Amino acid sequence: MLPCATARFATVDSRTITVVSAAIRAFNLNVQRGKNHILHDLTVEIPRGVVMGLLGPSGSGKTTFMRSIAGLQRIASGEIHVLDLPAASKPLRSKIGYSTQSASVYSDLTCIQNIRYFASLYLHNEKTPEEILEDVDLSRNADQMAESLSGGERARLALATTLVGSPDLLILDEPTVGLDPVLRVQLWKLFNKLAAQGKTLLVSSHVMDEADSCHQLILLRDGRVLAQGTPAELRLRSGKSRMDEVFISLIGAA
Repeated sequence: MLPCATARFATVDSRTITVVSAAIRAFNLNVQRGKNHILHDLTVEIPRGVVMGLLGPSGSGKTTFMRSIAGLQRIASGEIHVLDLPAASKPLRSKIGYSTQSASVYSDLTCIQNIRYFASLYLHNEKTPEEILEDVDLSRNADQMAESLSGGERARLALATTLVGSPDLLILDEPTVGLDPVLRVQLWKLFNKLAAQGKTLLVSSHVMDEADSCHQLILLRDGRVLAQGTPAELRLRSGKSRMDEVFISLIGAA
């Protein structure tokens, strides 16, 4: 039985410090779809307040893992705790912002109307719609119809919809797919800004060069955790500098 993560205490040089509990803890997680075994005994721990990159090729199980965290995926066996609660617990509904690969925005509404609509679904919002648009650098587009936004602006609006309510955890599935390199850099800067504000972000990607924008990484392959650590730790472990070479090296060592 996986114990529910709680704050722990440690003594360092006669001083007691608080060790913050993990945002996500998965233990021996298995997911099956029909006869297909998608996730295999997946065990990971994701700390709070970081940008955690979930990297791997298409079909590696990234989306299934994210759906499991969000409580949208039936689990065959194993356990998963999110923000100290079992996944799919009712209190988590207002604490998790989940953005799928398809932008969840209404094209026939303006940016501010989109945010106001999503905000109306929550009893409490820690920020106003105007403040949320400012966070994603869309204040000047507040009255612009979503259908007329550029690809990067639409991606930022989709991210803004995950910020309504009082989310502590943001789950972003391939948020930079199809964007040009400049727009991708802008979004990753925004992700790190949100982490600096205390939020935890789990961001999936199959683009290996985005790894250096993350605090830590989980590398998935065929539904299994290939490795987890900081970009520097994984480079040191593999002896490679480019992240795609790191991935290939770790596959060979598995």
